[in-house]
Amino acid sequence: MITPEKLLRLEKPGRYTGGEINAVSKETTPEITRFAFCFPDVYEIGMSHLGLQILYFFMNRREDTFCERVFMPWLDAVEFLREENEPLFALETGAPLNEFDFLGFTLQYEMSYTNVLAMLDLAGIPLRAAQRGDAFPLVCAGGSCATNPEPMADFIDFFYIGDGEVSLDEILNRYSAHKKSGGGKKEFLQKITDIDGVYVPAFYDAEYNADGTLKSFAPKAETNAPATVKRAFLPRLEFFPATLIVPLVEATHARAVVEIARGCKRGCRFCQAGFIYRPVRERETQVLLSQAEKILASTGYEEISLLSLSACDYKNFGALVDGLLEICTEKRVNISLPSTRLDALSALEKIRTVRRSSLTVAPEAGSQRLRDSINKNLTEDEILDGCFRAFKAGFDKIKLYFMGGLPSETTEDALAAAELCEKIVSKYYELTYEERKRPVSIGVSTACFVPKPFTPFQWAAQDTPEEFTRKQKEAKAAIRKKQISYRYHDAKTSQLEGVLARGCRRLSAAIESAYKNGAIFDGWTEHFRYDTWLSAFAEHGISPAFYANRQRETAELLPWDFIDIGVTKSFFLREWEKSKQAQTTPDCRENCAGCGVGCTL
Repeated sequence: MITPEKLLRLEKPGRYTGGEINAVSKETTPEITRFAFCFPDVYEIGMSHLGLQILYFFMNRREDTFCERVFMPWLDAVEFLREENEPLFALETGAPLNEFDFLGFTLQYEMSYTNVLAMLDLAGIPLRAAQRGDAFPLVCAGGSCATNPEPMADFIDFFYIGDGEVSLDEILNRYSAHKKSGGGKKEFLQKITDIDGVYVPAFYDAEYNADGTLKSFAPKAETNAPATVKRAFLPRLEFFPATLIVPLVEATHARAVVEIARGCKRGCRFCQAGFIYRPVRERETQVLLSQAEKILASTGYEEISLLSLSACDYKNFGALVDGLLEICTEKRVNISLPSTRLDALSALEKIRTVRRSSLTVAPEAGSQRLRDSINKNLTEDEILDGCFRAFKAGFDKIKLYFMGGLPSETTEDALAAAELCEKIVSKYYELTYEERKRPVSIGVSTACFVPKPFTPFQWAAQDTPEEFTRKQKEAKAAIRKKQISYRYHDAKTSQLEGVLARGCRRLSAAIESAYKNGAIFDGWTEHFRYDTWLSAFAEHGISPAFYANRQRETAELLPWDFIDIGVTKSFFLREWEKSKQAQTTPDCRENCAGCGVGCTL
C-alpha cells in the first residue's frame, strides 16, 4: 500500500493522489465492470486531453461501469514503484491495474508506444497479448494512432477504431452478459468482432513478400472476424459532460474546453485527423453556450477553449463568439483557439477584447506552389493582409507554424518560409507610429513532416534526418529580423514517428526490445534515445528507411488497408496525383470532392 508519506518523496505527489474536484467515486462490487482509462503520458498532459474527459464521464454515466484513470508515472515515480515493489494503480481507488476488467489505452502519438509497455510492466501484466491468460484484464486501445494498429498488434487484445461514443456501450453490455454467463477472454473477443470499430489482431494472419512488403492480410479461417473493419462513426454529436475534472497539478492546458465540432472540411493533404474524422459534425450554438456556462461554473477556470480541427470554420462562429463574450466578459474569462484562420479576423478581434492573447496561424509552407501542393488553399496575399489586420487590431504576438520536408519540398521552398516571416514583420511597420503600441513578436515553429495512413501522402517518402536538419538550419540562417524567433523539431524523433506511423506488426518485436533496453518517454526530447531504437531495429533485421524514407507504390498492399474509415482509397489516389501537379481541391462546403463519406454539408 502506498501511503501519503511515501508519495511525498516524489517530485509532484499530486499526480498520483486522485481526489480532484468533479472526479467520480463509486462503490466497487463484483458485478460492476471496472475500466481503467490509461493515458501513456504524464498526468499534466493526460488531463489536458478532452477525449479522456469525455469518455471518462461517458462510461461513468452507466450504473454498471466504473471508469478510473491511470497515467504514465514520471521517472521518479517509476523508480519509486520498482523500489517499493508496488504495482501501478488507478487514481480513483488506488487499486492495482490487475484488478480491472479492461485496461483501455489511448494512442494519440506514436512516440508513446513504449510508455504503453512500461505501464503494463509496472502493473505486473505480461506485455504480449498471447502471454496474458484469463486472469489478466482485457487490454484495448483506441485513438488516432489506432487507424494503423499493426505496430502494436502483439500487445493489444482488441483495438477500437473510430468515435468512442458509438460502440463502447455495446462492448460493455456484451461484457456484462459474458461475465455473468462465464467464459474466457477468447470467447468474449469472438463475441465483439461484429461491432463497428472492433479489431482483434490475434484473429488475423499477415504474409510478406521477399522484399518485406505485405503480401496478404486476412482473418483466420476459424474465427468470425470480418475481412474489413469498419470504423465506428457517430453521425451526431450529442453527449458532452456537464463538468470536467479539475487537476490538482496544473495541467499543460489549464482551461475549460468545449468541443464545438468534430471533423474538418479543408482537406489539407498531410492531415490525418482531417480525413479520419470526416464528415464535419457541429454542435448547436445554444447547446455550446449552455455547456460553456455549466463547465465554467463547475470548474472555476479563467479561460475557455473552443476545440475543433478548424474552429473558425464553425458555421455560426460569429454568433458563437458573441454568445461566449456575453458569458465571459463579466467574469474576465479568456477565450482561446488552438489555431485560427485569418479570414475570421473580425470575430477574433472581439475575442481579444476580453483578454490580451496571441494569434496562432499555420501557413504550413512558405511558397505558393508548396501550399497548393498540400491543398492549404491560402495565398501569400491573404497571409500578409491578415497579419496586417491582426497587427492593426492590436495583436502584437503571432505564432506561425510550418511543416518542413513536405513532399516535393526544395531548399528554395524552405527558404521561402523564412522570407514569408520577414515579410510579415515588415507589414507591422506599415502601421502608423501611433498604431504600433507594443513591439511585435513572431514565434516560428517548424515541425517535420511525417506521412500518415489515410491521407493522400500515405505513399510519400519522408525526408531523412539529415535532409530535415539541413533545410531547417538553412531556413533559420536566412532569418535576419530580430523580432522573429525560430525553432524546429528534432528530426531523429520525427523519423522514428515515421517508422511507427506506417509500420506493420513486424515492428512489435523492435518496440519491445527498445523498451526493455531503456526506451521510455520517447516523445520527450531529453529522454529520447535514438541509438537504443537503432539497436532494436538492427536486432530484428528492420530497416527504418524501409518504413519511413521509401516512397510506396500505389499498388502496394498497406498494413491498414483492411480498415474502412469512410474515405475511399480512390479519393486518396486522386489527391496524391493532384498534389504532384500542385492542384488544389476546394473545401467540402464549396464543392463536394467525392471522398466517399456521404457528407451532408
